[in-house]
Amino acid sequence: MNDATHTVSVIVPCRNEHAHIGSFCADLMRQTLPDGWALQVLIADGRSDDGTPELLQSLCAGDPRLQLVDNPQRIVSSGLNRAIDAACGDVIVRMDVHTAYAADYITECLAALQGTGATCVGGPWRPVGGGWPQAAIALAFQSRLGSGGAASRRVDYSGPVDTVYLGAWRREDLLRLGGFDESLVRNQDDELNLRIVRSGGVVWQSAAIRSTYTPRGSFPALFRQFYQYGYWKVPVIRKHRLPASPRHLAPFAFVSCLVLLVLLAPWSMLAQWALMGGLAVYALAALANASLLARAPHRLRDTLGIACAIACMHLGYGLGFGRALVEVLVLRRAPGAAATRLTR
Repeated sequence: MNDATHTVSVIVPCRNEHAHIGSFCADLMRQTLPDGWALQVLIADGRSDDGTPELLQSLCAGDPRLQLVDNPQRIVSSGLNRAIDAACGDVIVRMDVHTAYAADYITECLAALQGTGATCVGGPWRPVGGGWPQAAIALAFQSRLGSGGAASRRVDYSGPVDTVYLGAWRREDLLRLGGFDESLVRNQDDELNLRIVRSGGVVWQSAAIRSTYTPRGSFPALFRQFYQYGYWKVPVIRKHRLPASPRHLAPFAFVSCLVLLVLLAPWSMLAQWALMGGLAVYALAALANASLLARAPHRLRDTLGIACAIACMHLGYGLGFGRALVEVLVLRRAPGAAATRLTR
């Protein structure tokens, strides 16, 4: 590539990203690297059927730093592992097509790995929406009620976390850990970070590693996203016999209480009052939390949108978690395809 003595390999899973992959690659190639470092980019395409592979082949032909990797399994975890297998870098940095990165993103990842000695480093999860309701959904990600107080949602926080957005690793550490668990369609990054922490390593968030994530653009899409997150959290807990944090159980506990009260309500006045009271308290808490984040000039509209997004997160996650408990733990089935329709 040049006279560089070290290489950083960027791994990118994608599927059906024809509308976005060109601008993503152009932005990525504008990353500034420290002296002595060269860039390798491996894009693992999950058998896209929208022209993405053809576009990527053209881009790779024009830039030797770009390499197309086939991902026949079509899911994120397998795509990441195929890219890791093809990587030659001393350091591996994961990137996502629907995220915009500061020009020094990779440089800050390298600095955090060197400065902290952590096994995995990354920046905060900073969503930015382009219009309503996407902007309200982005603000809901920053809500303490919506996120459960996760440190990875605090854009000004640097320090140890239980998981981090995307991630960067020394290649030798990633290989030692065995890469990503390909039995997981979702939550493969959380599971890898859980393995790191359980093995005595450190997952470190640096506020200097800056990026902005484009969230889902509708409430139904957000609900489906968190339904899958909740569903795939159960196989992770089953594998490790313990959740990474108690907050992972809270949405399911909330949904379970609602379902129980709905079932009891036809025969119990107490259950009816408890159901109405519980929903009223939840709605007030969501609206109050949302009002702290809503911005002029559409404060009322954004408050309602943020509260709705928070409810979509909790209900989707809780229902997905409950379904997986029944299918995976009670019925002893493998995680079901119906819950894992491929989405970005």
